[in-house]
Amino acid sequence: MTPVLLNTQVLVYLLSESVVWVLLAIAFGVSVHILWRWDFSSTDEEQYALERRAYLVMTIILAAFVIKFFLLPFFVFAIDRLSDLVPGAMCAAGVISANGYGLPLLFLKLLLLFLLLLWMAINHYDLEAKDYPWFRLKGWLFVLIFALATVELGMDWAYFTHIDIHKAVSCCSALFGQLEGANPLPFGLDTAKLLLLFYLLYLFIVAATLAHRSWMELAGYGLFVFVAYYAVVYFFGTYVYELPTHKCPFCMLQKAYYYVGYAIWGTLFGGVFLGLTAAILQLFLGIESRRLERFALALVSAFVLLCSLYVGVYYLRNGVFL
Repeated sequence: MTPVLLNTQVLVYLLSESVVWVLLAIAFGVSVHILWRWDFSSTDEEQYALERRAYLVMTIILAAFVIKFFLLPFFVFAIDRLSDLVPGAMCAAGVISANGYGLPLLFLKLLLLFLLLLWMAINHYDLEAKDYPWFRLKGWLFVLIFALATVELGMDWAYFTHIDIHKAVSCCSALFGQLEGANPLPFGLDTAKLLLLFYLLYLFIVAATLAHRSWMELAGYGLFVFVAYYAVVYFFGTYVYELPTHKCPFCMLQKAYYYVGYAIWGTLFGGVFLGLTAAILQLFLGIESRRLERFALALVSAFVLLCSLYVGVYYLRNGVFL
């Protein structure tokens, strides 16, 4: 067994993910049987049995969502602890780039969490409707979720078993810094234009939410998460570190910065996921969810406020911007 797999955090993480997959596999087997035999118009005993099994599936998926909600930050925490083991790594940024599985795995985890959230939202309104109008839709959505979860578990094991502790990796400064004068920002933007776009997109989201324009919300949240990532890494993060040359999305997750990165990224992705879910429900299922819209806007607003406060507090203390 490699030293990486002997790490306590890694072992706990992999075992937890494996247990969640087993639970999802049980729910998958039951779901396929239910989808095959489901007939809501029927009043025979089999249909009632299928409905009872459907509640078992719902319970398992809810438990899987809760566990995965906590496993995502634990995954980042685990790879951050490996930075002492992998040469050249100063934080999770170097470790996650130690092989070709790391970054795709992180994106897959975010996608799975979003799909689970979407499933839970559809399931909630499906149960409220009493006649289960979206039962088959959420059933096939879960089939997709289980397929992706299977790929995720395979990538989890592949990622941790292919980390070479004898091969040096790049540190976050090399990965996210401006090398040889190259501009790391998208579309050739400079920092001022990036910030202008950041705040304009936030105001666009506010206006779209207040006007209940789902297409605008879908587009706004989709663009905002992309722009916000670059804004945090290449501007707001430097105020968290209080160092203009320190540009990293992972170091702010460490104790030295009071783990504020979990709040920053959590409010961003939480708000975006809820906003996208509300927009999808309205556009494709005709379901209006003002509560989801409000929660999404509240989380994104908290994210924007938190990022802006770091800049404001630094200026008040020092009288200059970085």
